[in-house]
Amino acid sequence: MKKILLVFALSFSLATFSQGTLKNGSAQLNAGLGFSGWGTPVFVGLDFGVGSNFTLGGEFSYRSYSNNYNYGYNNNYEYNYSIIGLGGNINYHFNQVFDLPSKWDLYAGASLNYYIWNNSYKYKGTDSNNVFNPNYANTSGVGFGLQAGVRYFFNNHWAINLETGGGSIFGGKIGLTYKFGK
Repeated sequence: MKKILLVFALSFSLATFSQGTLKNGSAQLNAGLGFSGWGTPVFVGLDFGVGSNFTLGGEFSYRSYSNNYNYGYNNNYEYNYSIIGLGGNINYHFNQVFDLPSKWDLYAGASLNYYIWNNSYKYKGTDSNNVFNPNYANTSGVGFGLQAGVRYFFNNHWAINLETGGGSIFGGKIGLTYKFGK
């Protein structure tokens, strides 16, 4: 529990991360869907500008999925997973380096996340000799990742965002960004 609270506090203390055209001290809200080998995450995050071309942020995500396995006649197993992610990230924005128009935001960075994994399984068979104990314990823990993304602002406040990354969990995200202020 102490680890969860530490990562949660770290995530929100790092919530000083912004994207693209964010100025130092400005904030933006990100939300959307992701894709990964571990289900389809729904995410929401808050970013803040923290100096020239750098942003820090915090993010919450949730995903769940199920698998069914058939090990012969009337020996079926159903697995159900849910994963909650709490994380912080830092990004460098390449707009000045590549002299990009202000509507575009190209960035890359690193993230530190705490994942809370929950799972269950059900045996749906008639073979009383078949005792199955999966090695999928609740494997909560810390994960590190790298990400790269691009954001396009279609007006002063709204943008579409695409991001990909890898580390503890590989995948990507697509979502909307709302930038507060001017």
